[in-house]
Amino acid sequence: MPKLGKVRAKKEKTVTEARELILAFETSCDETSVAVVENGEHILSNFVATQIKSHQRFGGVVPEVASRHHIEEITIGIRKALTEADVTPEELTAVAVTYGPGLVGSLLIGVTAAKTFAFAHHLPLVPVNHMAGHIYAARYVEPLTFPSLGLLVSGGHTQIVLMKAAGEFEIIGDTRDDAAGEAFDKVGRVLGIPYPAGKEIDRLAHEGHDTFNFPRAMIHEANYDFSFSGLKSAFINTVHNADQRGEQLDRADLAASFQASVVDVLVTKVLSALERYQVKQLVLAGGVAANHGLRDALKAKMARFAPQTKLVAAPLALCGDNAAMIGAAAHIAYAKGDRADMSLNADPSLEFPWLTGVEA
Repeated sequence: MPKLGKVRAKKEKTVTEARELILAFETSCDETSVAVVENGEHILSNFVATQIKSHQRFGGVVPEVASRHHIEEITIGIRKALTEADVTPEELTAVAVTYGPGLVGSLLIGVTAAKTFAFAHHLPLVPVNHMAGHIYAARYVEPLTFPSLGLLVSGGHTQIVLMKAAGEFEIIGDTRDDAAGEAFDKVGRVLGIPYPAGKEIDRLAHEGHDTFNFPRAMIHEANYDFSFSGLKSAFINTVHNADQRGEQLDRADLAASFQASVVDVLVTKVLSALERYQVKQLVLAGGVAANHGLRDALKAKMARFAPQTKLVAAPLALCGDNAAMIGAAAHIAYAKGDRADMSLNADPSLEFPWLTGVEA
C-alpha cells in the first residue's frame, strides 16, 4: 500500500454531499485515459487515447513506446476530460490514479500527473489498484452486492477474487504462467492476426468448430488456479507440424478449438468456486471479459448450475483499460478514507492479498 498522509489543506467534501466529482487517471499499459466520474456511478467524461497502431508492428506493447505516448497525451486528456464534463478544478472532490499493477514507466506518467494536479488544486489524492478498477467497471451496469466473486481475465491477469465487502479483495485463484489474454495474443501471431488478437479470434471462433480438442490444463485439479502455457504450446505445435507437412488447417476451427479450451477452463473453475462460496454476484471484468464466447458460456452454465448467483459483466466499452473504471473504484476507496500523499509511487507488481488456506 502507498504511504498514507495528509494533503495540502483543503476541507475535504464528504461522500454524503450531493455531488462527488472525481478526476481519475489510468496509464497502466497502452491506453492514456482521464475521466470525470460523479458519485461513482455517472461517467461525465472518459477520454481514452489508444496506442494500438503504434504497437501493432511489434506484435505487442513496447514499454518505452507506451511511456512516450502517455507523456504526449496526458495533458490533452486532462483538458478534454474537464471540458467534456463541464467541470472546473474547483468543483472537484478528489483526484484518483492507478498506481499498479502495470508497466512501471507508464504508471509513473499517470501517478506524476495526478500528484501534480492534486497538489496544484489542493485536492486529496486517492490511490487505486488497477484490478479493482476492472471489477468496479461493472458498477456502471448495476450496484455491486456482497459477498461476491470476481473473474478477472485480461492480458496480464487471470484471477478469481473473493469480495466479502465493498473495497475488500482476496485472491482465491490465479494463473501460474500465461494469462488468458496473453495466450490469445500469442496464438493470434501464429494465425497472422494483428495485436490485439482477442476480438478477431472471438469472431473466427464463432465461424468454426472445436475439432482439435486442445488440452484443458488443471481443469480437474482441486484448486482455482489456471495455466494456459501448455495450451499455447499445443496450439503452436499443431500449426507448425501442419506447416511442415504442407497441410492447410482451417483457421476458424483453430480459433474455435483454442477459445473452447480457454472458456471451458475458466467456466469450470468459476463454477467450482461458486459451489463453495455462496455469493450474490459474479463480476466478469478485464479485457477478455469482452469475449462473446466466454460471456455466453457463463450465462448458460450459471443459469443451470448456479442460478442463485447473478452474472454482472462489465460493459463492453469499459472492459479495456479506462479511467472511468478507476473513478468508480475510487468512489469506494474515497469513502473508506484511502488517501496518499506526495510520496505515492508506481507499484508495477501490486497484488491483491491471497485468501489463505484455499482449496477447491
